[in-house]
Amino acid sequence: MHYRSISDMNDAIVRNLHRLPRDIDLVVGVPRSGILAATLLSLTANIPMTDLDSFLAGKIYTSGVTKRRAALDRQASDMRKVLVIDDSVSGGAAMREARSRVEAADIKADFTFAAVFGLLPQHEETDIVLEVVPHPRMFQWNFMHHKFLAQCCVDIDGVLCLDPTEAENDDGPAYEKFLSEALPLFGPTRKIGWLVTSRLERYRALTEAWLAKHGIEYDKLIMLDLPSKAERQRLGVHGSFKADFYRKSDAILFIESEHQQALKIAKLSGKPVLCVETHVINYPDTLSLPALRQAARNLPDRLQEISSPDGRKTAIKTVARTLLGERGYETLKSRVKRPA
Repeated sequence: MHYRSISDMNDAIVRNLHRLPRDIDLVVGVPRSGILAATLLSLTANIPMTDLDSFLAGKIYTSGVTKRRAALDRQASDMRKVLVIDDSVSGGAAMREARSRVEAADIKADFTFAAVFGLLPQHEETDIVLEVVPHPRMFQWNFMHHKFLAQCCVDIDGVLCLDPTEAENDDGPAYEKFLSEALPLFGPTRKIGWLVTSRLERYRALTEAWLAKHGIEYDKLIMLDLPSKAERQRLGVHGSFKADFYRKSDAILFIESEHQQALKIAKLSGKPVLCVETHVINYPDTLSLPALRQAARNLPDRLQEISSPDGRKTAIKTVARTLLGERGYETLKSRVKRPA
């Protein structure tokens, strides 16, 4: 499974700014996801933006004080170089419709049509594709609305709803109240294959009632059959329980809430795990390039806060160990050749 986060989208836009026309007057986002891409590009390049519907109605978004300049205060009719952008292109239907609507409006401007992610380096419907991402693929902004959910195992706490607090997680009345009133988090719009949770089997009725209340559809609900929270903690089977079911199932992806559990599930199951805490897919070999890229994204800023070379070296090792696990870290070390 190929996965791209909002950070990945922003990185793709920044890396490919040089490929876009330098004299763009306006960025137009194709609803809905293309508006996200247009916003990131607009803020990065300091170019005014709008969505396709507003553009065709002759409107552009107003700018904040910090971004204001003469070009940002112009009208849509003044824009002569227009970039129309969507988050991705696959079959091309959305981009064809956008082109058709622009042509029907008979607007006198020079249009460039772009997609951040495409199946191919070039699509008939686009002039520019910033990055190739083949199928199967998911994005952070659509993973809970994707047809692949029917082939996924999905955690409940931390994914479908907020995790309970320490006070709520008493394995008694407070926990039962939480199960009935938990605040929804990521709301799926497609049926999920398997809900796999470390919640105890004795809370099945409350869990099913909450799922029905929020319109969450699923094929099977897999729960941990242990007598108490204390026994679950004593055995420490949160990750291994999920991994065992996932390994035996036909699921192609596990969507897990917590980073360390995601690493453990991937390692024990031998299958990929998407972590919503980091929005990175963790792979069984633990040496995941997307995961490395995610960790590296924030590393430079943290290293600047550390004055000594030894401190920076220790910080890098700590990040690597946290990300890869001890086994993965040792494997990585063995693959790196030291200079003579």
